[in-house]
Amino acid sequence: MCGLAGIVSQDGYEGLSADLAEMMLVQQHRGPDACDSWTGRIGNCTLGLGHLRLAIIDLTESGKQPMILPDRSGIIIFNGEIYNYKELRVELEREGVTFRTESDTEVLAWALRTWGEMALQKLNGMWAFAWLDLRNSKLMLARDRFGIKPLYLYRDGSRLLFASEIKGILAAARRRFSLNLSVIGRFVSQSLLDSQPESFFDGIVSLEAGCFSVTDLNEKNVRPVTARYWYPPVKDNFEMPLDARIERVRDCFLDAARLRLRSDVPVGVLLSGGLDSSSIVSAMRSILGNSANLHILSATSDDAKFNERPYIETVAQHVNSPVHFINLRAKPDEWFSLLRSVIHTNDEPVGNFSTVAHYLLMERARELGITVILSGQGADEILCGYRKFLGFRLQELLNAGHVLKAVQTLGEFVRNRTIVNQFEWGEAKRYLKLPAVIGRTDVRGPCLARVDSRVDTGLSGASLVERQARDLSQLSVPALLHYEDRCSMASAREIRLPFLDYRLVSMLLGMDPDFKLRDGWTKWIFRKAMEPFLPQSIAWRRDKQAFINPQSTWLQNELRPTITNLIGGDMAVYDAGLIDPKRLRARYQAYCSQRSSASISFKDVFNPIALELWAREFESNLDLRYAI
Repeated sequence: MCGLAGIVSQDGYEGLSADLAEMMLVQQHRGPDACDSWTGRIGNCTLGLGHLRLAIIDLTESGKQPMILPDRSGIIIFNGEIYNYKELRVELEREGVTFRTESDTEVLAWALRTWGEMALQKLNGMWAFAWLDLRNSKLMLARDRFGIKPLYLYRDGSRLLFASEIKGILAAARRRFSLNLSVIGRFVSQSLLDSQPESFFDGIVSLEAGCFSVTDLNEKNVRPVTARYWYPPVKDNFEMPLDARIERVRDCFLDAARLRLRSDVPVGVLLSGGLDSSSIVSAMRSILGNSANLHILSATSDDAKFNERPYIETVAQHVNSPVHFINLRAKPDEWFSLLRSVIHTNDEPVGNFSTVAHYLLMERARELGITVILSGQGADEILCGYRKFLGFRLQELLNAGHVLKAVQTLGEFVRNRTIVNQFEWGEAKRYLKLPAVIGRTDVRGPCLARVDSRVDTGLSGASLVERQARDLSQLSVPALLHYEDRCSMASAREIRLPFLDYRLVSMLLGMDPDFKLRDGWTKWIFRKAMEPFLPQSIAWRRDKQAFINPQSTWLQNELRPTITNLIGGDMAVYDAGLIDPKRLRARYQAYCSQRSSASISFKDVFNPIALELWAREFESNLDLRYAI
């Protein structure tokens, strides 16, 4: 787990090393254990490769990067972990490779040297890397299948800049960027983040998940050619009897957890008391044995409505392990003041206060000396865990003419008192084909109002599985991965995600929805698979509690003077024509007056405020002039 910085230039400019150093300096939080770089001339280009190391596997000096192969055939800088590196090492040794280190970095370098781009198909892990093939004068950039590890690119004349975080590119670009109105529009109107390769900074893009690019350094123009090596699988490729299916899911999940426990530093886990995180904790106990310290981290709240402590203690007792409780005390003013720091960390606005909670959790993990942390991200998307998936399933059945089955399915959830009783119109309207401003005041300013940036977030005539795949690749998972990476790396912590093992995703994503939404339960097949490892009250827990806090109450009450003062004064988003001040003030007043299930959601108010805080935080990097 590290930070990357790179420059490819057709000009042999003297400032390359200085620019590379600046890119590394602003990302130094990602790699506190070592910092090094390489510069040279290859083909028609001058290159600089920088690396900041957070040592996880092979803590010795031999694991430092940039890593140059002994035959000088290639150089690599790598951020992430290759969980199956031991198995790949054995395979490479059979082909005659001799290793000098115990690191997964060297395994990755030799895999690329031996197998080329086909090596990507063999990797199980999370990665963003730059591989400089010195034999063929080519630079390969790649990201893992789900984009767990970030990689941003920016072409500036004859230069190509790339980095783990946008702020790395900002440091070397030394210019003001125009606003990407489409990206901003989706955030303001639809609460979408990272739903496209483009960023809030016009011209800075991310290499897409499941893709790699190759730049021929002998060519006259620095122009990466991008290709996709992996697509989310939407077909059920595991036809077998139900009992065998359940066992297969269990075995695959346990192996995904097992591989993610490989580390030379302490490994912990985030436990919320829900099915997903509890399953990871129970898997860790089963794999590591009864004597192992599981390093469980859990957040609690002073507000009883959001306090998961009883469920957490049930799981902790089940696995006979203590818990590091972090009390996220309800101090709204302190949380609001932290927003700018968290937004700076993310390089973009954030969509709620839960991001602040995650930031605080990672700070606590650093204090406790827990470097690697397992998390349950991705489970809801591949197992239909969110409330919206029941609506999509009913819509799918009705579209296919299966009216009776749709009625039966809904009836099962009503009788089981799951999902249906948690319905909220303010959230549900995001997934319906409705005008952008139905049920609320349109706060978009003239610049945003003229841009058609909306993305269809509904079922759109697709199957439920295809809609799940969109969540995985565009509408949900990318944003979650973004904030989880940035908030953890701000404290130099590594997050690992067992549910995003590509084998598990390949098995569950395309599976018939009847195995996921069944008998009034979400995630049915996974509940059955993990039932032997969990307390019944956890395996078959009815309510779904997200990682939340009383944020709506805060905006309507404790933070009302702060918000009123902020939106009542001068704001950059007003001057830039992004937000209409009168309409935003009217929306906020209506929000404070409404009842809990009304049409204006928390995000409808919070997002324009977060956008303003982002504009202020990056004012020196942005061209905020009114875009006529």
